[in-house]
Amino acid sequence: MRFRPKGVSKIVEGDLTPMIDMTFQLIAFFMLVINFSDAEQDQRVKLPASELARPPAAPYEQPLTIHVTHDGHFIYAGNELTELARLRSELLRETQIILRHTSKQLGDVTVIIRADENAKTGLVQEIIAICQELKFEKFALRGKQEKVNTVGSS
Repeated sequence: MRFRPKGVSKIVEGDLTPMIDMTFQLIAFFMLVINFSDAEQDQRVKLPASELARPPAAPYEQPLTIHVTHDGHFIYAGNELTELARLRSELLRETQIILRHTSKQLGDVTVIIRADENAKTGLVQEIIAICQELKFEKFALRGKQEKVNTVGSS
């Protein structure tokens, strides 16, 4: 005995509109949440070019970024500082935060110094000296990678 369907059978398709909407909402959410490393880059600092400049092999775990502008000012945590003493007090506060709220030691924190190509070298040395007084041990100097002509390129 065969049974026949009484109506015309339709193929049932799911509505993908809610899934697509959710996908776009997730994309928008992650675009807003992801840190685009604004703290690591400041347009007021023009890095010097160097053939030896290379991007790090892996991102630093605990980076602390200090910018040095062409006029000798410092940018730390988005604030422009005009004196080394003020930078020192900000770094001292940061050391207290690191020691109290993380399991890291100050020797594990990498201090990234982004100095403008027209900044005085002595300022960079003074920043390193202040950081060493505060027990920071790892430093990274940032620069732009120079274009190196290779065989076949003009």
